Amino acid sequence: MHLTIQNIYYKADSIRAYLRESGQEINRDNLIQGGRKLRSQGGPGVLAEMLLKANENETNFAIDSIRTPYEAKALKERKDFKLIEVRATRDVRWERMQARGRKGDPTDYETFVQQEEAELKATDSSGQALDATAKEADIVVDNEGDLNALFLKIDQLLA
Repeated sequence: MHLTIQNIYYKADSIRAYLRESGQEINRDNLIQGGRKLRSQGGPGVLAEMLLKANENETNFAIDSIRTPYEAKALKERKDFKLIEVRATRDVRWERMQARGRKGDPTDYETFVQQEEAELKATDSSGQALDATAKEADIVVDNEGDLNALFLKIDQLLA
């Protein structure tokens, strides 16, 4: 039996709502550009700040897809927050992406690698910076195994 987190919030849901409101298709490129636009308008930690404000009375929740150190720092304003980096190799991520077959995902490895490389280091404060964000992690979880192995590791953390 797995321990549960009461609510899981996806940071990209804020971006998806913005894209719907502006009549844009929801795909990877638009999510990235929408996130950049929101960050450039509201500051680099705005998406995390919005989630914290919306859930200030929650005691047990998770936020998915923290992609900038500014978001991590904004979340760390909440004293009980822990940033967990869930890490898998590029080849494993590629295999999983191919298996899920989500619309808008790259269909060739070269494009996948180009997209990932573009997300590693930001050119400005509104861009994604996965390398710098990973350095903010309080805990690192290896995710090379199957889903059950990941659940077991998360259960151990929550216990």
